[in-house]
Amino acid sequence: MRDKFNLVDGIIKLKKDRNAIILVHNYQNEEVQQVADFLGDSLDLSRKARDVTEDVIVFCGVNFMAETAKILSPDKVVLLPAKDARCPMADMVTADDVRKQKAFYPKATVVCYVNTTAEVKAECDVCCTSANAVKVVENVPSDTILFFPDRNLAGYVQRFTQKRVIPWPGYCYVHRKFKADEITAAHSTCHGATIVVHPECDPEVIDLADEVRSTGGMVKLAEESEKDRIVVGTEEGMIKRLQREYPEKEFYSLGPARVCVNMKKIRLEDVYQSLLNMQYQVKLPEDTMNRARTSLEKMVQLV
Repeated sequence: MRDKFNLVDGIIKLKKDRNAIILVHNYQNEEVQQVADFLGDSLDLSRKARDVTEDVIVFCGVNFMAETAKILSPDKVVLLPAKDARCPMADMVTADDVRKQKAFYPKATVVCYVNTTAEVKAECDVCCTSANAVKVVENVPSDTILFFPDRNLAGYVQRFTQKRVIPWPGYCYVHRKFKADEITAAHSTCHGATIVVHPECDPEVIDLADEVRSTGGMVKLAEESEKDRIVVGTEEGMIKRLQREYPEKEFYSLGPARVCVNMKKIRLEDVYQSLLNMQYQVKLPEDTMNRARTSLEKMVQLV
């Protein structure tokens, strides 16, 4: 394997040769974060994928994110550097599952978290992210919502709406590892710290947290908070970013650092090889892309 400096130089050169841009999710390895042209959460990256002018998008994340980039920029070449980087939560619901639920609740609006495959998005009325889920649900016309696939995000949304939110029983295995007693311990050991958790956490964890934010919201909190100590309940890649960008503040993981092994499958070498060999290209049926794009565009309209 090439050393890090040679890889970075090679990536920069190949990126110029290919007219490429590198989009990186907050949960990626720190070395990958540092070669990002744009680093962000699902909402940030969705907007960027829609607006890029480069010919090639290298998407350092998991499969549904790269698919979303392809849906929003169908004329671009979209590369996922590790073809087996999949999201277990996204794989917990299929298009057939959505169709069956729609048959049970024909008057409901189907809201799908962006953490879903293209095939599932194609069956939904509107997408959402953890940052805008409440606003999306409030702004759709129906009083009954089928929410896929994360039950915890659905439960969090239910706290802020009088509408009926019917959850699918999916979950994020990383965020479910955080426990309420870890928040109790953090309050005891990190006096005066703000404790922020992701809305994919279990409800008893959310109940005890000071703040509930998407990863993009966590960055904003770090920037704006007067507190200089923040305890973070999300994947450890987010904490690496916060420590790097706000060195004047202290950031701690809520309990042992939690790692998404799927996000961590992409290394610098994979980014280099992806650009060198134009691998692995995301390809989707045109009909699926068109239908999925409608649900993503509807989200943008509502928020």
